[in-house]
Amino acid sequence: MKSNKPLTKTLYGRTKCFNPSNPHSVSRSVWYGLIYCRRSLRHSYLLSKYDNCFYNGYTMKSFFSILFLLIPLAASAQIAPKTIWGVVKDSRNEAIPGATVSLLSASDSTLVQGEITNGKGKFELKNLANNQYTLRVSSIGSNDYRSGLLTIDDQHPVVSLPVIILTPSNTILNEVVVVAKRPLIEQDLDKTVVNVDAMVSSVGSNTLDVLEKTPGVTVGNDGEISLNGKAGVLVLIDGRPTYLSGPDLASYLKSLPGGSLDKIELMTNPPAKYDAAGTSIINIRLKKNRMQGFVGDISASYSQGVTARTNNVINVNFNRKKINLFGSLGYSRDADYADDSYNRILYNENSSINSSVVLQNNLTYTVPGIMTRLGMDYAVSSRTTYGFVVNYQNRSKQERLDYFSKNSTANPVLDSLGNGYTKGNFNWRNVGINANFQHKFNAEGRELTADVNYIIHQTTGDQRLTTMVSSADESFTNRRDFLYDLPSKIAIYTAKADYVHPFKNKAVVEAGFKSSFVTNDTDSRYYSVSGTTQTPDYGKSNHFIYRETIQAAYLNSRKEWKRMAAQLGFRLENTVVNGRQLGNAEVKETAFDIKYMRVFPTAFLRYKLDSLGNNTMTMSIARRINRPNYQLLNPFLFYRDAYSYTVGNPLLKPQYHFQYELKYQHKNNFGIALQYNHFTDVIFQTTQAIDGIFIISPNNVASGRILAMATNLTQSITKCWTLNANLTIAHMALNGVAYSEKLNPKIYHARMNLVNQLKFEKGWNGEITGFFVTKDLNGQRITDPRYRINLAVQKKVLKDKGSVRLLAEDLFHSWKQKDRTVSLKQADAFHTQATDTRRIGVAFSYRFGKETFARKRRHNDNAADAEKGRVD
Repeated sequence: MKSNKPLTKTLYGRTKCFNPSNPHSVSRSVWYGLIYCRRSLRHSYLLSKYDNCFYNGYTMKSFFSILFLLIPLAASAQIAPKTIWGVVKDSRNEAIPGATVSLLSASDSTLVQGEITNGKGKFELKNLANNQYTLRVSSIGSNDYRSGLLTIDDQHPVVSLPVIILTPSNTILNEVVVVAKRPLIEQDLDKTVVNVDAMVSSVGSNTLDVLEKTPGVTVGNDGEISLNGKAGVLVLIDGRPTYLSGPDLASYLKSLPGGSLDKIELMTNPPAKYDAAGTSIINIRLKKNRMQGFVGDISASYSQGVTARTNNVINVNFNRKKINLFGSLGYSRDADYADDSYNRILYNENSSINSSVVLQNNLTYTVPGIMTRLGMDYAVSSRTTYGFVVNYQNRSKQERLDYFSKNSTANPVLDSLGNGYTKGNFNWRNVGINANFQHKFNAEGRELTADVNYIIHQTTGDQRLTTMVSSADESFTNRRDFLYDLPSKIAIYTAKADYVHPFKNKAVVEAGFKSSFVTNDTDSRYYSVSGTTQTPDYGKSNHFIYRETIQAAYLNSRKEWKRMAAQLGFRLENTVVNGRQLGNAEVKETAFDIKYMRVFPTAFLRYKLDSLGNNTMTMSIARRINRPNYQLLNPFLFYRDAYSYTVGNPLLKPQYHFQYELKYQHKNNFGIALQYNHFTDVIFQTTQAIDGIFIISPNNVASGRILAMATNLTQSITKCWTLNANLTIAHMALNGVAYSEKLNPKIYHARMNLVNQLKFEKGWNGEITGFFVTKDLNGQRITDPRYRINLAVQKKVLKDKGSVRLLAEDLFHSWKQKDRTVSLKQADAFHTQATDTRRIGVAFSYRFGKETFARKRRHNDNAADAEKGRVD
């Protein structure tokens, strides 16, 4: 169909639509589009025979097709809203979500429109009328922002503001800091969090003391830490393992003042992102203040029992724009005594008494130590942060053990007397360097983190032993002197990366890898001493080098629904071990190699029993590994006295265990969990008696199981009294063999922690804590029940920025260990130990600086996640 009418009338019904003198009669985009169309069609080969494309019916179809594509653009241009938009950030150039944006009329300051910034700090005010406006932006913790005059008209339909920077507000956040108070215990899906600042006695204690008061945690006299009855716990500091265990770990934790702690995370079933090592994990978080400006705190304490102790630390933080600097400096003096009594009876094959030994050991030691920590975070941009942390600890230990023994025959008749002493001087140094990286891809949580670690533990020292044996009438018979030179060096290199990818509908996938390499070099040199002459004893000397490489990768996923949440993870670890004992003039060189790869699954399922989530049920399952501590593999003999020594075992295998848990939790107030643990190749220190000498050595001796019920309760009894209670009841059983003797003890066990927090008027508050444990089982050793009670009183001073605390530990000196060793071939052994647990003390803490702005880098656990708990 052809038409001789003007195209404008055909399309619009009025000629003015094409009036060039009035381009606003139609959209400018449509006008210029039509011009472009006309010019294009005029030069088309198919339309060359026509003089004007606007009067040809065929070309009209082409024109309508092109115009159809332009109509949406025209419509959009015609209804394009007049808008003011911008981005709100803080002084560190990080987006501020949830800021309130108010658009006011410039003439009378009435509110025209309001908006809340999104997760990226963006806002957009649309459909505005021609007018003059001002803008106000406010956010908690920041000073308000007010703009100049903003004009919206036809010539300025869109106003794009430069980045709005909100400066921190001193007054508001100071109020938040004063009012806010964290509870002692908080429950999460896969962990229990203990806020150390809520524990009144924490400032006057060291880290090991704080752990002893933590619900569910038990510390043995040998430094072995257990959680809910399970030994072999992996201890992390800020997500990094300490690479220590037993007495060395205990001594290290004693060098960390309680005032440097922020919180303690207890994980009985850790998710797959954590290393599979250890029966469970205790993650100790150190303080790191995120306030803007220069802030910090200082704490000092002194306690006196038979010995004197002190714990002092200063924590500082400087945060300005893109840089956050933080550090700590601490000094501690640990001292203790241990009075040990042993009664050992040896039997003939017909079960008649052969002989007996009564042994008294008296140990005293002092350990002055310093700790330093320095770190920095540098925000390259709002999404990317680089950081580093350097740690240094130095401890020197002086100890002396005096012993006295009485040896009797079967009658019993006194046969001989023994006495002697052991003197040790040791210096321990630890250096740790961490470099880390974090990149946030978006505000929804997609991020990549990575870090590398270098850690070195170095010990130098010597131990001198003197033993003397006399006859029953005390006439001198024999004296022997020995010397040990005990240098040791452990170097650890680790690296890891973690990626988090959130999806819609509250789903998250995490993946990552880790690589670690450990070298343990122990060169123990043994000498016989005669006067000033030292003669090497190559039969007892030992140079042991242990290398371990672990490559790991994991995949973890989480999903939340309206009432249900699930988490499933798998961790694959490949382990390569090489041990080498260097030979000498008398001992041949030996070596061993071990390789194994294992998969470790974890799973959590939580269901909300009500719409608010006040009552939840959680089911979890996990498989874990407990690798032998490095020094347990070293076949070196270490003498305690003339009747006792320890020796390592290079043939130890890893211990594995499965844990199943069903838990009910009501808010943060009450929880009850049923747990079943099954262990294989359990590693225990075993004891055998040979010619009256007790030899202690680690072995894979049994399979085991623990069926337990664990409860926690947080309840406000009155307005000023809050009770935190933790009770665990368990049935423990072993089934194995120790040196041809059956090892199958079974016991029922219970432990209870009580923390009573009292709040009085005028800044006074107090704390009464109690711990009770029934009969306990640890390998061949069964321990009798015991308890302790501690008191603490606190007074706020200096406008509530400081506090003075009075402390009393183990009021009745009831924390004494009595145990017996079972499954000994032709022997019985009983032991009692008392240490310096009854003490009184005073502590002072003070918070300084202007706490003006809470910010903000979230630190993930870094690369060193599991090796640290394995140096004895």
